[in-house]
Amino acid sequence: MKVSTSKILRGAASAFVAAGLIAAIAGCAAPQATNLSDELPFDQAVAQASDGLAGQTQKLPAFLAKVESKLAKRGVVLDPMLDATTGQQTSATVRLENRVSERLTTKFDQFEILPFQSANLSRAQYLLTGTMTRVENGGGAKKRALRINLALTDLKSGTVVAQASALAKDEGLAHTPLAYYRDSPVLVKDQVIEGYARTSATPPGQRGDAFYLDRIAAATLINEATTLYNQERYVEALGQYRSALATPTGEQLRVLNGIYLTNAKLGHGAEAEQAFGRVVALGIAYNQLGVKFLFNPGSTEFWSDSKVSGPYTMWLRQIAKESTTARACMDIVGHTSKTGSEQANDALSLQRANFIRQRLMAEAPVLGARTKTSGMGFRQNIVGSGTDNAVDALDRRVEFKIIPCS
Repeated sequence: MKVSTSKILRGAASAFVAAGLIAAIAGCAAPQATNLSDELPFDQAVAQASDGLAGQTQKLPAFLAKVESKLAKRGVVLDPMLDATTGQQTSATVRLENRVSERLTTKFDQFEILPFQSANLSRAQYLLTGTMTRVENGGGAKKRALRINLALTDLKSGTVVAQASALAKDEGLAHTPLAYYRDSPVLVKDQVIEGYARTSATPPGQRGDAFYLDRIAAATLINEATTLYNQERYVEALGQYRSALATPTGEQLRVLNGIYLTNAKLGHGAEAEQAFGRVVALGIAYNQLGVKFLFNPGSTEFWSDSKVSGPYTMWLRQIAKESTTARACMDIVGHTSKTGSEQANDALSLQRANFIRQRLMAEAPVLGARTKTSGMGFRQNIVGSGTDNAVDALDRRVEFKIIPCS
């Protein structure tokens, strides 16, 4: 078969351009992260951070960058963005990821956002992560702003290729947790979530968090399962959580918690209790377990609504069982939300911790010698909004911190 000389030349030229592109990319030093220090309205801060992120990937001469964008789009998978303080997905984090996705795909035609699914990990070039964190903005009234961190990580090498941060005004944003996090009995911020947050703040040219990146395949299944849970498709969600658990890196707090939640929603009492026991065991192994025991205002009585407090007896039974099995010694720490005086909340948080300790000792007397109590009031609030609703439920928690046995 004859091939024309012009076709050969065009093919050689294309190969030359591609080789030049590769050489140019390889020769570029790591770009500087974008750091926007002026506090901006939320959407404006997100837009500028997204522009900075994209700009760091455009270090080629303008004409080569244009050619490259026509040769192939850069596939990006987006691991859902998080509140770095709580580890939760909220209405505000959903707005963040939607704004970032829209900006990258409408203003920069070299990017293609792909669904966060296992099959796309091999197709995509980049992993996109992002967090928001409440920070003091230095104002006289101590108003809080939001620190936004975004990062693009090369999926093959695990190296962060672009990172941007911006300071946004926390105005008009809803921080209500999505259903999975609202219903969760425990704080699901573990090593994976902390690794996600670290990756989102990692400077360009450095590797993202290895613990998190090694579990990215399982994360796609967890995301699919959590989406199904939020859609109230509990049977399908349970199947996906079980699939995630079956993977080599699937034994994670988010997975075990999801198996508990879906079984509880489906009325599978025995399976739910077994799953909660595994949640507790993993929390003990992680050396910290934060459980959302809600109390009636100003008292040590559990929340009156049985739909909320109904499982508490089972929770206490499993905490007693698993801590006894692990021969763990614990500091039981009570916390309150930020309403009322500091002195009153210190006293109330200690009373609640003592109440939980008494309940645990009723289940397993041996824990009397292995536990102590303390009350932190609202000094260690995670959210600190003082709204006393689903937003700051994590502030009204009891933590079980593993301590050396004396």
